[in-house]
Parts: sequence; C-alpha cells; structure tokens
Amino acid sequence: MLRLSNLDLAEDGVPHLADISLDFRPGLTTLLGRTGAGKTTLLRAIAGLAHPFGQISFNGQDWAQLPPWHRPVAMVTQQFINYPHLNVLDNLAFPLIRRGEARAAALAAAETMLGRVGLAQMASRRPSELSGGQQQRVALARALVKGAPILLLDEPFVNLDYNLREGMREELMALLQSGGETTVIYASTDPREALRMGDQTVLMSEGRALQSGAPRAVFAAPAALAAARVVNDPPINILSARLDATSLDIDHLGPFPRDALPEDLPPGGYSLALRAEDIRQNGTVSARVALTEVSGSETVTHLQAGAQPLVMLERRVQSHPLGAEIRLALDLRRALIYGADGALIAKGAAHG
Repeated sequence: MLRLSNLDLAEDGVPHLADISLDFRPGLTTLLGRTGAGKTTLLRAIAGLAHPFGQISFNGQDWAQLPPWHRPVAMVTQQFINYPHLNVLDNLAFPLIRRGEARAAALAAAETMLGRVGLAQMASRRPSELSGGQQQRVALARALVKGAPILLLDEPFVNLDYNLREGMREELMALLQSGGETTVIYASTDPREALRMGDQTVLMSEGRALQSGAPRAVFAAPAALAAARVVNDPPINILSARLDATSLDIDHLGPFPRDALPEDLPPGGYSLALRAEDIRQNGTVSARVALTEVSGSETVTHLQAGAQPLVMLERRVQSHPLGAEIRLALDLRRALIYGADGALIAKGAAHG
C-alpha cells in the first residue's frame, strides 16, 4: 500500500499541497480536480520530483531518503516524452537496460509490450515518424514495460483528439485489468473520465484532498460545496435559499414549495446545489440565454435569471438564440443541501 501522511508543500506562500493524507491500494484511483488543484504536484511528490513536508511510504518503507531513481514508480505525463534518437523498440528497452537487464531480455520484453499496445509493426520507427496518439502509446508502453508496482498518469491523453482519447482510455483500462497488483493513480480534470475509469476517486481543490471514495458514492453525495463543484460537469448550480416553516425562498428566483426539501430540515439559510440536468424548460422561472454549447447529443445552455446564473443540460441538439427568454422549471426535489459551513447536510425529497 502507498501511504501519504500529512503532506504539505508551499512556494512563496502559495500552498500546492495542504495536509494531504491518503492511502492508495492496487487498482486505479483517479485524482479529479481543475487545473491548479495540486494533482501534478502530488504525483511529482510520489515520484520524488517534489519534496513536501510529511511522509510517503510504500509497503511500510519510508521514502523520505529514497531518490527518484530508486522508487518503484513509472510515470506518464501530458507531453509525448520519448527518446528521439532511438527507435520505438529501443525506447521501450532503454529503462530495462538502464536498471541492469540483459539487452536481449530487455528487447524481448519491449517487443511483447509493443504487441500489447498494438504497435508491433512500428518497432523500427523513430518517434518523429509516429502520429501523436502513437507517440503517447509508446510513452505509456515504456512505463508499463518497467513492471513498476506504482504507475502515475498525469492527464496522459489530454492532448489527443476526442476519438483517439476515447480509444486510448479503453486500451489503457484493458491493459490495466491484466496488470495484477499495480497501483495506478490517474490525474484528470474531466469528471466523466474520472468517474468512469476509477475504482476510487479523490477530489482535489487548491492543494487539498476534499473527499475520496467509490466514484458513484462521491458523485451522489459530494461532502462539501467545493467537492460538488469539482465533481460535476456541466457546472452545478449553487442557489442561496432561506427556509421557514411554510415556505422556501431562493435569492433572485422567488418562492418555491416547501415540500421540495425534507420535512425535518430546520428553518434557516442554506445553499442548494442543483445539477444542470435537473433544470428543464416550461416552468415559472424566467431566464435569458447567455451561451449555448452543443456537445455530441447534448446541449448545455448558460442562462441568467436576474442576478442568478444557471446552467441547463438537455438531451439532443437544441436551438436557443442568444438573449432569448426561457421559462425554467427547477426540480428542487433533487437538490443537494449544504449548511452555512459548506458541508452536505441533506438531500432533496426525490433522493429518498
């Protein structure tokens, strides 16, 4: 087991890691967070390329004094980092030879791995003769061939086009399923990717680990408002509300039925987090279209209801002219309810 205990790292007063304590077991864990959340810094710390305060250990061994080249770690980054003067086969064999394996054995292992990633026919080519996807596949294969018990993947497919990225994810998951006891940590800014791929998910923001757990559980119940913002794409709607014994009033949007929220929720001020798919047309709230984004078979519409921004997700391609007025229905029965401290305290009535 890879264990991180109380990791802290700051530069010029800016925190990059803040009191992170996590355990990573064999399987695939996704680190999910926006750019600047601390994901890359955390991976670099595990690899020995960043030096936080705190403790990193693996299977009980303290890594405090262990240099990067002695850590049983392989890492793949966003960039296509291959050795330009070596052909593809030698790119894969190089790290094995560096650690003392016989050249013949290293080349045999490299050839086998090239077959696994579908590049056997490219063995004699130089990286410059490959497409971007093929180059990234070489970098991934070189990491895998090392057989390291810890594999760090820092948004490895972010620079690929959509179709190639989807294909590479599927290939990676298939390869990892046969990877035995490998601990894989995969950093991503894409909630759908992170929730789809991981056995476990860690939500990160501003250098902190906000929440960790099974992907579906983390998505269903983000423990804090900050976590709800990280785990939702399109962005989740945050509504300021005041509840009393008989009514529910939401800032800028007006009164709503009290029974949308749990009966035992005491009067007071709350933040309601409502996912974009829980807003639809043909309701009572008036809003104007600020931006429409069509993505595949979905349409994301950004709206302004007075001073309240809203995001609506609709199936299929929809046409909403800029500035058009739309009447919206908010399914508050599906809202997540957060207290004044930003912690999740309840769910809307539809969650049961």
